[in-house]
Amino acid sequence: MFILSATPSHAFFTSTPRVSLSFLSSSSSSSRLRSVSVRFGARRPVFPCPIQSLKVRAMAELVQDKDSAENNVACSGGERSHSHTFLDVSTEEELLAGIRKEREEGRLPSNVASGMEVLYHNYKKAVFQSGNPRADEIVLSNMAVVLDRVFFDVEDPFVFSPYHKALREPFDYYTFGQNYIRPLVDFRNSYVGNISLFNEIEEKLQKGHNIVLMSNHQTEADPAIIALLLEATNPHIAESMTYIAGDRVLIDPLCKPFSKGRNLLCVYSKKHMHDVPELVEMKKKANTRSLKEMALLLRGGSQIIWIAPSGGRDRPDPHTKEWYPAPFDASSVDNMRRLTEHSGAPGHIYPIALLCNDIMPPPLQVEKEIGEERVISFHGVGLSVSPGISFSEIAAACGNPEEQAKDAYTQALYNSVTEQYNVLNSAIHGKQGPEASIPSVSLSQPWN
Repeated sequence: MFILSATPSHAFFTSTPRVSLSFLSSSSSSSRLRSVSVRFGARRPVFPCPIQSLKVRAMAELVQDKDSAENNVACSGGERSHSHTFLDVSTEEELLAGIRKEREEGRLPSNVASGMEVLYHNYKKAVFQSGNPRADEIVLSNMAVVLDRVFFDVEDPFVFSPYHKALREPFDYYTFGQNYIRPLVDFRNSYVGNISLFNEIEEKLQKGHNIVLMSNHQTEADPAIIALLLEATNPHIAESMTYIAGDRVLIDPLCKPFSKGRNLLCVYSKKHMHDVPELVEMKKKANTRSLKEMALLLRGGSQIIWIAPSGGRDRPDPHTKEWYPAPFDASSVDNMRRLTEHSGAPGHIYPIALLCNDIMPPPLQVEKEIGEERVISFHGVGLSVSPGISFSEIAAACGNPEEQAKDAYTQALYNSVTEQYNVLNSAIHGKQGPEASIPSVSLSQPWN
C-alpha cells in the first residue's frame, strides 16, 4: 500500500528548471503485541487527516521545503507519547472496539475509522487464504501496529519534504511495511527474472554509477514487493532504492505510514494538478524543489531511482479484463534520461516489469477522492529486469530526427517491459513456473 502506493497514482513534474518533466510519476496477548511494537521501534509523525474541510490545507502542506521538514521532526522530539488503544489489545473484538471508541470520542475521523475496519477485514481474509497456521496471530499483530501508526499520524501529522529519507528510527517504518506485505506473497508461486542483472546493478552502484529503473506500476505495494523479492540476494538495492512518489500516497491515511518507510522524491501528480485550482502554483513550485533534489542526488552518484513513466498504475482492459503495462510517456522517459546523462556520474537505464496486481489492485478507474478501498489477496508475484538500453544506440540505429529517436527509445523500453511481463504472467497466472522462461528472461526463486 504504499507508494508507493499508493501508490499512488504516480506523479508528474510540470514546472522545472531547464528540464521540464511531464512525469515523475504496500490470539496474541497484550504483552505480545507490545513486544511487536518494540521490535519495530517507536515512531515519528506523518500525515494530515483527510477530513474534507481540511483537504485544501492538507494538500498545501503536503510537501514542504527541506529545512522546515527537518525542523518539524526536530521539534517533535522524535516520537511523542500517544494513546496505546491498538497496541494494548489481545483480541480482534478489542481491536475493532478500539476503532469505534476513538471514533465516538472524536479522536478519529469517521472516514478514517471506516477505512480501518474495512482494511482489517480485507487483510484478515487475504492472510487466511495463505493457509498459514499462525494466520490469526499474524493478522492481529500486524493490524494492531498498522492501526496504531495510522492513529498516531492523525494525532501528530507528519509533513514530507521534497526528498524523503526512509524513517528507520525510533520506529522502523521500512521493516514495518515489509512485515505487513510479506504474509500476502505466495513465494511458492513467485519469480524473479534475470537475477544476475540485479547483481550487475549492485556492482555499478558500488562503483558510483546511477541506475534508473523504468517500470510499469501496479499497486500501492510495489515498493514492498520489489524489496521482498530481492531481500535475500540484493538487500542493498531493496533498502536504498528511491521511488518517485505521487502526492496521493503522502496524504491517504491508510497509505501514509507505509510511505514513510521508503526513500521518496515527492511530487504532485499531473493528473490531479488542477483538482484544487488555487493550489496549482504551489504544486508547481513544490515539484520544482523536488526536481532540484533529484538532480542533487544524481550528481552525488550511487543512486537507484524507480519511476513509472506511464503516469499511474496499470489497469485491466475494460473488455478483455486482462492486465497489461500501461504505455510509457515519451517526454517522461526522455526527461529522466537527460537528467541521468547530465548528472556527471555514469548512468544506466534498465527496463523492469512488475506483476503483482492480485495483491492489491487499484480501482478500475482513476479516482479524484482520497480513500480508496483496499482489496487484498494472497497471491504469487513477479519482478524482472532486462539489460540496460542505450539511447545513443537506439538513436543511431533508427537514424531519425531527435523526436522520433525519443519515441523509438521509449518504445524499446516499453517493449522490453511488456515482454518480461508476459513471461511473468505465463509463469504465475499460466501456472508454467520456471518453464515460462525464454532466452531473454530467465526465471528463478532466489529465496530458495
